[in-house]
Amino acid sequence: MINFSCSWIFLSLVILFSHGGFLKLEASHNIYRHLQSASESSSVDQKQPYRTAFHFQPSKNWMNDPNGPFIYKGIYHLFYQYNPFGSVWGNIVWAHSTSTDLVNWTPHPHAIYPSIPSDINGCWSGSTTILPNGKLVILYTGINKENHQVQNMAVPKNLSDPYLLEWVKPTYNPLMEPTPYNEINGSSFRDPTTAWMGPDGRWRLIVGNKKRQRGIAILYRSKDFVRWTKAQHPLHSVKDNGMWECPDFFPVSSEKTEIGLDTSTIGNGVKHVLKVSLDNTRYEYYTVGTYDIKKDKYIPDVGSVESDFGLRYDYGKFYASKTFFDSIKHRRILWGWINESTNATLDIAKGWSGIQAIPREMWLDKLGKQLIQWPIREIEKLRTKQVSIPRMDLKGGSLVEISGVTASQADIEVTFELPKLEHNNVETIEKSLLMNPKMVCGQKVTSVKGMFGPFGLLVLASKNLQEYTAVFFRIFRVDYKYVVLMCSDQTRSSAYLDYDKPSYGVFLDVDPTKEKLSLRSLIDRSIVESFGGEGKACITSRVYPSLAIDGGAHLYAFNNGTQSVIISSLTAWSMKNAHIN
Repeated sequence: MINFSCSWIFLSLVILFSHGGFLKLEASHNIYRHLQSASESSSVDQKQPYRTAFHFQPSKNWMNDPNGPFIYKGIYHLFYQYNPFGSVWGNIVWAHSTSTDLVNWTPHPHAIYPSIPSDINGCWSGSTTILPNGKLVILYTGINKENHQVQNMAVPKNLSDPYLLEWVKPTYNPLMEPTPYNEINGSSFRDPTTAWMGPDGRWRLIVGNKKRQRGIAILYRSKDFVRWTKAQHPLHSVKDNGMWECPDFFPVSSEKTEIGLDTSTIGNGVKHVLKVSLDNTRYEYYTVGTYDIKKDKYIPDVGSVESDFGLRYDYGKFYASKTFFDSIKHRRILWGWINESTNATLDIAKGWSGIQAIPREMWLDKLGKQLIQWPIREIEKLRTKQVSIPRMDLKGGSLVEISGVTASQADIEVTFELPKLEHNNVETIEKSLLMNPKMVCGQKVTSVKGMFGPFGLLVLASKNLQEYTAVFFRIFRVDYKYVVLMCSDQTRSSAYLDYDKPSYGVFLDVDPTKEKLSLRSLIDRSIVESFGGEGKACITSRVYPSLAIDGGAHLYAFNNGTQSVIISSLTAWSMKNAHIN
């Protein structure tokens, strides 16, 4: 493996320097026709150092948005945008895999692929709705002969097949399309949501759209799920947002907060969430609010920030997400796409691109202000070789190695306690910077000493710390209030590869004078998914270590502040490989 890793680094460096050095992030809809092969690409070497062990990904080629997930007869189904012919975006079909536990996955033939005039140039993202009679309907965006975006339907050929291997497209497709009458831009009309039924018996759904730079959730209604009528007004819209991709609209319980709700649930004790993916910034944001069913309007709660500075599912690399209601375990599950931070040339060399984040359970926090997210409980079945360290004082400048676990594939949970905070031992921050935690994390990286912080974990670290990814907290004072910054700093994540290495950040909604600070990080070879404040904030980082690969990876707890903090608990597990595709 050491020889392989060295040869992989050499290959990467050759590619890097032969194409101008810095590897830029590519947009998801760039088309590289000169890089497409005419047939299925060859099998990818499963021992590549950046292929993950327990995150969902196909065996080869390009993957982006998760599509239409659902559970049917005890089997979970995941579809996703996929290029059968190469590892860059293009030739998009709906690939299909199933699972009984959301951890181990079996691939199946592509479910939806270009075959009719209304999707001949691509089958883009969409959703699945389960009707009251048990029938399933996929609605998806097709790219027609004129390269306009239209909305199509597909249904299972055989509902008695629990794997739903064959899907058919009715002859009355498309169901929704841009026309001069409805004034819809044919290049900005995509990604229909799961439908919900109102008390009047009519179905509703939204489709992402924009008009100039106003983001719009176009509302459609139907009595029979076949004939759809555009409403006179959108469900919601916001100026200066640009295109709203992959919208999602669903109810959450404000009373039994850890219980998920069916998408059609309305009534007392129910709030709603609207999530949109901003094509302009490649970030997602969501708001919590009220759904006025009589007016078919969504009203965000007072104080909601409706831009990429608002609430986000994930403050790192995470996009085009989709939720579904797990009717068996009564929970709402979130899927999200993690794209690469390298460029198309390196993706071609390694033969694949794109990963799905670990599925997360979601619910409304007790105050009703934001969503809580936590990795699905099933992922814990992969835990092995548990290591715990006793309560300890982590003094300023301390570095403690957590040995006994496979540091390249691990699950770590740690809780920190702070001594009494005083105004003179906490660094201050300008109130205006509270709106830009990413910038603060970029300025206050791991090596910049503070008072309380940075303290947290160094993951995917080489033995001599020539490279590492840091996930940490830092405490600031704003006037007489204390705030907690959570950062994921990957500026030193690779000693040799040069790629997009940002620092991500978020201010946690916790009171450090009353609450312990919890952090959980899932490490999977080239992915670090971190959950702070018991799931109040999440940051996903995409990293490509050159030295911290397999046995060369180490894991540390650290404190680079001047003030001591206490590790009240720390438990780590090695993670076994899942069986994925």
